[in-house]
Amino acid sequence: MPTREEILQTYNPSGIGLDNGNLLGLPFDYDSADLIVFGVPWEVTVSYGAGTANGPQRILEASRQLDVFDFDYPDGWKHGIFMAEIPAHIQTQGETLRQNAAQIIDYLEQGNAIAENPELLQQLQQINQACANVNQWLFKQTQAAMNRGKQVAVIGGDHSVPLGFLQALAQRYSDFGILHIDAHADLRDAYEGFQYSHASIMFNALQLPQISKLVQVGIRDLCHDEVNLIQQLNGRVSAYYDPMLKQKLYAGIPWLELCKQIVAELPSQVYISFDVDGLDPKLCPNTGTPVPGGLELEQVFCLFREVVHSGRQIIGFDLVEVGDAEWDGNVGARAVYKLCNLMALSTRGS
Repeated sequence: MPTREEILQTYNPSGIGLDNGNLLGLPFDYDSADLIVFGVPWEVTVSYGAGTANGPQRILEASRQLDVFDFDYPDGWKHGIFMAEIPAHIQTQGETLRQNAAQIIDYLEQGNAIAENPELLQQLQQINQACANVNQWLFKQTQAAMNRGKQVAVIGGDHSVPLGFLQALAQRYSDFGILHIDAHADLRDAYEGFQYSHASIMFNALQLPQISKLVQVGIRDLCHDEVNLIQQLNGRVSAYYDPMLKQKLYAGIPWLELCKQIVAELPSQVYISFDVDGLDPKLCPNTGTPVPGGLELEQVFCLFREVVHSGRQIIGFDLVEVGDAEWDGNVGARAVYKLCNLMALSTRGS
């Protein structure tokens, strides 16, 4: 494989997107890329619609239709992006366990207690262990990449998948914040008995003391316990609820001003966790748990852009809950590429 310098001399960024297994058909490999993207096709605990396990593949396929020029960072592609092979064994195991999880969810929805059913209780324990194993796999993969000086990003799957990456970042950074785009707060403690539920990712993330601040944007579907937890954490979590943001916009407050207020709450190093159901559902209609309302894609990009303009550093990101459809993959691919370039831009010269 040629070096990055050789690639930059020969690659035509205006040419056709090659079907070479990499995002946007870019010609980089693990060694020549600055940024490594891991797809995690896992959605065992989804509690409504399925299909997000195919999100990484949908994004990969759609990305070849994107043009490489980016208004925020036209030369961003030169840093090199490489998407590791999507692990088939994780998806195969997840498909089997998803059926078991569905049985557990159905049983609970009938008003039953899992503790009274030894067979389902055993299945629940197996699912929790399998989720822990996926977390550990991603922890090792992302840690190894960072140890080689790479930036890292993750594509889900459901929103449970980035926990291993967050754990790896917590070993590298003593203090960082999460900017969380989502329709849901994801602050439930072991939702439906699943310790690593997609609805529990931020609850689990907050067990890491290195995460000093969680700023949530677009939230519009949450339970009383989550609201109470946000209040009890005394400022460690700031929630910018979608209805309140809309009221401010309707009152004439510019979105850019709201973005500045949101970003001001974050520490100097920021991880971005982007659940596409934080968007208006017209953009990713096949996401697992769509909710009316939400943000436009350019509103989210404006917010991310403000993170960079503020001088903060993006240390990693995930994009999750992309549905199994071409349009969802198209929108997801654009979000991934934008975040790749903004992360590179935020660390340029550092």
